[in-house]
Amino acid sequence: MDDRVTPALRAPLSPALLGEAPHRLMFFVGASNVLLAMLWWAAWLVSARWPQLLSLHQPSPYAGWLHAFVMQYQMLASFIFGFLLTVFPRWMGLREFERWRYLPVGIGLFGGQLMTLFGALGWNAGITVGLLMTLAGWSAALATLAPLLWREKGTTWHARSCFAALVLGFIGLLAWTAFVLGASPIWAFASIKLGSFGLLLPVYVSVAHRMFPFFAGNVVPGYQPWRPLWLLAAFWALALLHLALELVHGYGWLWLADVPLFVLTIALCVRWWPAGRKPALLTVLFIGLAWLPVAFVLYSAQSFAYLLTGAYALGRAPAHALFVGFFGSILVAMVTRVTQGHSGRALVMPKAAWFAFVAIQVVAALRIGAEFARDTMQWQAIAALGWLVAMTPWIARIGRIYLSPRKDGKPG
Repeated sequence: MDDRVTPALRAPLSPALLGEAPHRLMFFVGASNVLLAMLWWAAWLVSARWPQLLSLHQPSPYAGWLHAFVMQYQMLASFIFGFLLTVFPRWMGLREFERWRYLPVGIGLFGGQLMTLFGALGWNAGITVGLLMTLAGWSAALATLAPLLWREKGTTWHARSCFAALVLGFIGLLAWTAFVLGASPIWAFASIKLGSFGLLLPVYVSVAHRMFPFFAGNVVPGYQPWRPLWLLAAFWALALLHLALELVHGYGWLWLADVPLFVLTIALCVRWWPAGRKPALLTVLFIGLAWLPVAFVLYSAQSFAYLLTGAYALGRAPAHALFVGFFGSILVAMVTRVTQGHSGRALVMPKAAWFAFVAIQVVAALRIGAEFARDTMQWQAIAALGWLVAMTPWIARIGRIYLSPRKDGKPG
């Protein structure tokens, strides 16, 4: 099967098709949110570095904090909910969700981010309106997913792991709400850290632990899937230790969590990596996974440097190895896989996906390198513009798919 559309299935693009399945709606929302979020952030960085070219005011909350909130709780959360609203019923052997259960999630997260960005551009009420819509979308998602945990006959630990991360993420969202309503900036700091090590990293690793060995076992002859639950438990303990140390500003002691996390993620890469020939869609998943030990070796080096010198070396390099390198790479790989499979297409990497994936590797290197450049702000702006260049063709392609009928004529 290839991606050529047969005459019988040539149909006009229809927004009504977004309601046919949770991944259609939420991935379309996520794709839109990627472009909007990075367009604003790139514009803000350009205006900060070259005010003679573009003039954007400093929003309240501070633009850097707002960028972290939008990326964690609105943009990436859109994709996360699209995936989990699709797989939770399948993992647990329950029926799929009705449309009315996931439409409010998509409306809340898309409208929430749009209003937040209007707030960033000067409409002050947009920050509050966007936050309320985001809270509503998150609440609808949690209320939809939670009952499945006690309705299933067995115990799906990966679902429970992901839901625990969502609960921590909701706590982070409430912390941001407290900050926006006038509480101390420490609540914004807590929200950002909870989003990174309480929400995103545990969700990504939980999904990888369940799906990556499964994918490899299906297509690589002789591959032996390895995913003991103690690995997931050990990861959770170390991620929570890192989070706790961040929250109390124990930067000199983060290595206590980050060195073991480096060892654990190296072990995952070595043990999970399939030998011999493998499909491109599988290869990109494991290349993306390889960013995890890179991130944790940087976090470890930063922690040791702080312990020995009191200097916060490396800046945001470790965080962007995690965010752009790991989260960005896996986002492109997983969304491409789900989109191909759930649209009746072959499980291959299209050209737009290859371009996005390779370009994201370059963007990650640029953003990490920006911390060591003489003109840091210039290279941050270039990396942000590079993100837009990398993602736009891929987003245009998948967005068109979500607005089109399945190639095989099946529903969904």
